[in-house]
Amino acid sequence: MENNTVKSVEVKLLRGKNEEIQVKAFKRRWVILFMYMYYACFPGIQWIEYSSITNIVVKYYNVSTLAVDWTSIVYMATFPLLIIPASLVMETQGLRTTGLIGCLLTFIGTSVKVLSIRPDFFWIVLLGQTILSIAQTFISALPPKIASVWFKSSEISTACAFGVFGGISGNAIGYILPSIVVEDSDDMDDIASGLKLLCWILTVLMIPVTIAVICYFPEQPSLPPSTTEASRRMNQKKFDKTDFFRSIKYLFQNKGFLIHMVAYSINVAVSSAAMTLLNQFVLQNFEGAAEHAGRMGFLMIILGMVGIILFGVLMDKTRKYKEIALISYLLFGISFVFLMFSLEYRSLIATYISCGFVGFFFNGYLPVGFELGVELTFPAQEVTTSGIIVASSQLVGVVVTVGAGYLNLWLGPMWTMAVQAVFVFLGTLITVFIPNKMLRQQAIEGRVINTERKISLSSK
Repeated sequence: MENNTVKSVEVKLLRGKNEEIQVKAFKRRWVILFMYMYYACFPGIQWIEYSSITNIVVKYYNVSTLAVDWTSIVYMATFPLLIIPASLVMETQGLRTTGLIGCLLTFIGTSVKVLSIRPDFFWIVLLGQTILSIAQTFISALPPKIASVWFKSSEISTACAFGVFGGISGNAIGYILPSIVVEDSDDMDDIASGLKLLCWILTVLMIPVTIAVICYFPEQPSLPPSTTEASRRMNQKKFDKTDFFRSIKYLFQNKGFLIHMVAYSINVAVSSAAMTLLNQFVLQNFEGAAEHAGRMGFLMIILGMVGIILFGVLMDKTRKYKEIALISYLLFGISFVFLMFSLEYRSLIATYISCGFVGFFFNGYLPVGFELGVELTFPAQEVTTSGIIVASSQLVGVVVTVGAGYLNLWLGPMWTMAVQAVFVFLGTLITVFIPNKMLRQQAIEGRVINTERKISLSSK
C-alpha cells in the first residue's frame, strides 16, 4: 500500500483520468527542513534572551522587571494582529515567499539590536524585538505546511515536530547563552561588552542561512511526496479572497476546533508566562541563583525537544491525536504543580527535576496541538488552521503573562503559579470535550480503501 504503484493508481483515480502521476519524496526535503529549523531558532533565542537575565537588564537599562517582560510579551501581542496578513501572503505568494520574509525580518531584527548598547537605548531593544515578533508571525505557522508539501504521509507528524523543534531549540539557547556571555557586574561597561558580544554573535550566525534562503528555498518539489499532496495540487484553485475569509469563518463555526483552540491557548499561555517569569521565580526563592535560572530554563527546553520528537513519532505510529494531547496536557499540569511546590520549599534538585518534566510535556504538546487542529479542520489549509491556533494562544498569552507579572509583584511566586495551575487543569478538562473526528485520516484511509478495491477488481 505504500509502494509507488499503489500511490500512482490512487492519484490517477483521484483525477479521473488515464494518466498516472509519479509520487516521490526527494532527499533534499531534509535540507529544506534543516534550513527552516536553523533560522526559526533565532526568534526563539531572542524571545527569552532578555527575560533569562532580567536582573542584569534591569540594572543596565534602569527599567522595571515588567518592562523586561515586554521583550517577550511583544511577540505574543504582535502575532494576533498580523496572522491574517501573513496567511494571505502564504495563500497568494506561497511557501518560498513566506519563508523568505520570515528569514529576512529575523536578520533585520537581530541586526538592529547591535545598536542598542547604551543605557538609554532600551527603546531600540524593543524595536528589534518588535521586528523579530513580526518575523515570528511568518515563521511559526510553517511547520505543517513544509511537512505536507515536502514529506511522505508517514513522515508528516515527525517532520512537523522537527519544524517546531527549531523554534524550541532557540528557546533553550536563549536561556543559557545570555547568562554565559553577559556576566552580572557592578561595572556597566562590563555588562555593555557582554550585551554587545551577544548581539554580534547572533547577527553573524544569521548571515549564512539568510544567504542560503535567498539563493535556495524552493516553493515545492517537482513531484508530490504523497497522494494527499498530489490531490491538493490537482484540486488547487486560483486564490480567492472570498474563499479565504469563508474558510476562516468555517474554522470559527467548527465546534471541535473552537474547543481545541481554547484548550491549546490556555496551555501555551500558561507555559509562556512561566518561562518568561522563570528568572524572577527562581531569584525570589533562591538568592543569587541567576545562573541556576538559566540552566533550569535550558533543561526545560532540552527535555522539551526530546518530548517534541517522541510525541511526533508517537503520532505517526498511532494516529491517536486527541488521546496523546489529553495525556500530555494532564502530565503537564501535574508537573507544573510539582514545580510550584519545589520552588516554595526551596529544593534546588526538585526544582531542576520539575522544570525538566514541565518542559517535556508542554513542548511535547505543541506539535500534537498543531496536528490535532489540522485533523479537526481538514481540508482547510494547514497554515490558516495553525496560524489561528497560534494567534489565539498568543493573545491569551499576553493577558496571562501581564497578569502573572503583576500577581508575582503583589502575591509572590506561590500564588501566581497556583492560579496558573488552575488554568492548566481547566484546559485539561476542556480537552476531554474535543470530538475525536480525525477528518484528514478518514480522507486518507477512504482513498486507500477505494484504491485497493479498484485494484482488486481490475485484477480479476
